[in-house]
Amino acid sequence: MSERQSRRQFLGRSAIAGAVVVGAPLALPMIGGGVWSSSALAESSSPNEKLNIGVIGTANQARFSIGNIRGENIVAACDIDDKYLAKMIADFPKAKKYNDFRKLLEQSGIDAIVVATPDHIHAPATAAALHLGKHVYCEKPLTHTVAEARAIAELAARQKVATQMGTQIHAGENYRRVVEIIRSGAIGSVREVHTWAGRAWGGGSRPKNNPPAPPSIHWDLWLGPAPVRPYNPVYIPARWRGWWDFGGGNIGDMACHHMDLPFWALGLKHPTTIEAEGPPVNPETCSLGLTVRYEYAASGDRPAVKLTWYDGTKIPPSIEGHPTGGGGNLFVGEKGMLWADYDVYHLYPEKDFAGYKPPKPSIPRSIGHHAEWLRACKTGSPTTCNFGYSGPLTEAVLLGNVAYRAGKRLEWDAERLQAKNCPEAERFLRTEYRKGWQQV
Repeated sequence: MSERQSRRQFLGRSAIAGAVVVGAPLALPMIGGGVWSSSALAESSSPNEKLNIGVIGTANQARFSIGNIRGENIVAACDIDDKYLAKMIADFPKAKKYNDFRKLLEQSGIDAIVVATPDHIHAPATAAALHLGKHVYCEKPLTHTVAEARAIAELAARQKVATQMGTQIHAGENYRRVVEIIRSGAIGSVREVHTWAGRAWGGGSRPKNNPPAPPSIHWDLWLGPAPVRPYNPVYIPARWRGWWDFGGGNIGDMACHHMDLPFWALGLKHPTTIEAEGPPVNPETCSLGLTVRYEYAASGDRPAVKLTWYDGTKIPPSIEGHPTGGGGNLFVGEKGMLWADYDVYHLYPEKDFAGYKPPKPSIPRSIGHHAEWLRACKTGSPTTCNFGYSGPLTEAVLLGNVAYRAGKRLEWDAERLQAKNCPEAERFLRTEYRKGWQQV
């Protein structure tokens, strides 16, 4: 028996022994009957071998991820739009094609999965792949609901596979330098952070006139576990982000990118309270503008922190006298302030930081967000946005919508995953999948 075969068998046995199911048995039902066998656990490759990767979603944001993994073996592709799928197969003719991700996961020999779908499919596809012991790269937000985020993070930890959420800005040099400056104490202890992003998704009501879906679109598979509704072009592409059944508005779209920076720099995890302001809640569509106030308890040497999120129509023209622009963060410390977006940072007051020299870089340069995950799949090296980190980040982001929809300041019990003072928030923390879809 070769060394590689022995290692594969060992990894398979380890994953089986460590598997604990969240809301579903390990034996997952196949489309055509039977069950997923635990022997189908993904086999790890050596650093010198190419991974066999399946991609779930092939267009728009998925194309960005595909471009970053195309040096591996893309052996399977899934999309509910036959036109998108045809373009994918034209580029990767050896890949098998599917409309249903569950059928893709029946294909043998797949090591890793990329999930680049609308938000409501993230958790079902990711969970199914994790149960099979496959490495997973999932776009942000990690899940559609708070409960899903917790379940996926816990499942990934038990399966001991390589995971990464698609917050690619995390790999940029600017974020690394900001983290180092904040941690160095250059602006003193930070007790306040303002975070914003200008785009807006939402508004409107469910359409009354519903044309038939184009022949290329498998609408029922696009809906997946979401409640049944007729096809309408107001949902796809992209505009599904504005509908509660599928997305989370702008906070769901962009907050994982922007809140990632204070989470990383300040070591944030679970807020203790969450309060949101916006227009009257629409039962169908997300808000075109939100203000969300999070409070984090002190931890170690870090004092308690208040983080405020603004989006869409709720973004003030300036914060602490500094223009907001399209999106970014303002850290308010005892000795000064730091403003940062994806690419640059500035320290204020400028006169106090004239001639300032940042600390010597201590966070290594990234090899690339996707490359980091690919290396982890092959070698077991760590990733910076693994689901243990990005799960709590996603929880916090989505709790902003929960507080908004519940209409109350939430006193959050992270351990029990519940709002202590607001039982009515429960229905916004999780969702029941429709019949035929495995609950996460």
